[in-house]
Amino acid sequence: MKRNRSEVGGLRSEDNRVSRREALGRLALASMAGAISFTPTEVAAAVRTICDETQAAQYKPKFFTAHEYATVGILADLVIPRDQRSGSATDAGVPQFMDFIMTDGNDQRRMAMRGGLAWLDREARNRFSVRDFRSLTTAQRKQILDDIAWPKRAKPEHSHGVAFFNSFRDLTASGFWSSKMGVADLGYQGNIMRPGWDGCPPNVLAKLGVSD
Repeated sequence: MKRNRSEVGGLRSEDNRVSRREALGRLALASMAGAISFTPTEVAAAVRTICDETQAAQYKPKFFTAHEYATVGILADLVIPRDQRSGSATDAGVPQFMDFIMTDGNDQRRMAMRGGLAWLDREARNRFSVRDFRSLTTAQRKQILDDIAWPKRAKPEHSHGVAFFNSFRDLTASGFWSSKMGVADLGYQGNIMRPGWDGCPPNVLAKLGVSD
């Protein structure tokens, strides 16, 4: 299914056949949030927590403040918005995933996340004279992200924002594509029970020069 292209997530594809979401999906499969690093065990635990806790009417973050948590949701949905194929990052429980990762994480990881969110608020105030990133319009938010989404194009004074956003984007991708919704979005065909096994196809056996 073809999907609209967008440059917000900073993974603009030069090939029209590959959408930004598909590129992010490949990124998630290749690397699980390298800059804000965490282990596969942490990912599995976070996914289980999301499955359990999103059943509640309202999730209460354990690491993020209410303001930070709202900002995380806005930013995650700018990275992976809802489209005709599946829901957005928040629909998949990515903010809950991030909250778990941060709660169970180290001090360096927490400082990087909290500092990056504060950077967004300062940038919003400096550029648009508003209270914080949440107060901006979608167009204004995208103006800020356009300056930090592509490291090679970014100005030196935006280096803090670049480091934060690239890590945040990777973490968003990892959270989304490790969720039930994200797995369905990828079209993953694994973990399907086969009731029987008919053996190796004859043409493959012939190519290998063996017989059953």
